[in-house]
Amino acid sequence: MPKDQQKPEDLARSVALSVASEPSEVGEFIGQTQLEDGVSEFRFTSRIQGYEGWLWLVTLYHDSAADQWTVDESSLVPGPDALLPAKWIPWKDRLLPSDLSVTDAMGTEDDDPRLEAGFVADKADTSSKAHSAQAEGQQQESGAESSEQGGAVFKRAEAQHGESQSPAQSSVAEQESGRQDQEDERESSWIRTSQEDLQDAVEEFALSRRHVLSPLGREQTAKRWYEGQHGPKSLSTRTARGKTCQTCGFLIPLQGELGTMFGVCSNRWSPDDGRVVSFDHGCGEHSEIEPPEASHLWVQSKPAFDDLHIDVVEQAPREERPEVELIEQLSDDGDEP
Repeated sequence: MPKDQQKPEDLARSVALSVASEPSEVGEFIGQTQLEDGVSEFRFTSRIQGYEGWLWLVTLYHDSAADQWTVDESSLVPGPDALLPAKWIPWKDRLLPSDLSVTDAMGTEDDDPRLEAGFVADKADTSSKAHSAQAEGQQQESGAESSEQGGAVFKRAEAQHGESQSPAQSSVAEQESGRQDQEDERESSWIRTSQEDLQDAVEEFALSRRHVLSPLGREQTAKRWYEGQHGPKSLSTRTARGKTCQTCGFLIPLQGELGTMFGVCSNRWSPDDGRVVSFDHGCGEHSEIEPPEASHLWVQSKPAFDDLHIDVVEQAPREERPEVELIEQLSDDGDEP
């Protein structure tokens, strides 16, 4: 090393001091790590307030031919005991449904894991009979096999029937043609049955959309609904006294996998009307609860007689009362006039 050149440790410290705001922010030398291609890292402790456990990292390059050190870069990096901020959460993941107004739209990413591709009908098959005739013609010309059910044609893979075969393979195929025809017939019947089941499932569960819920999407939805205010942990469920939605006549079950746990409330007097509820939820407006008896505005009580008090009625003097009134009074008293 030339006499006028600094030692690599001193050079690294001078670089850290030039970057720091105050000389006191650069602490003692920790160590050196030699990387490949003549590159080395020099670490110093950081004494910056609020950056406890951080390190000054200076990268130097050593030119062995010229025996000279040059600076690559310097940075402040966290050490094993560094005080770090909380993990960053993207704004889209921090939002809650309650943070959005009716005019806000989040949109859906193309690779949203909650969705998967749906089932699209084969638009080329417009007529079951016409395609059946066309399929028979193709089978006679090219040997390709297809099956038709409900206006949709499902072809078998061409790799099984359309690839060219060697003479030896052709000979073996001819010898087993009878058995192969039987197997093909059974497989074709199985394909038709499978396609029927698929078509029924697509129609029943409305899967003929571009995207449908994936298993992850259904799991997240069920967890969110079940743990929400329309699940079994709500206050209304605890006060429903065992009258759950599963036995309520106002429950409209859902279809598909979510239909095993949830339905829609249709009771106009229920606070859950028009909302998805779990089977073990309750609202207190169960269809089997009898209405309360009608209350009376006024209840007639039995007459009461007061024998403890005497009513004093003032009357006119005897000489001022008419003769008829005196006669009636004497009659009431039992005296003769």
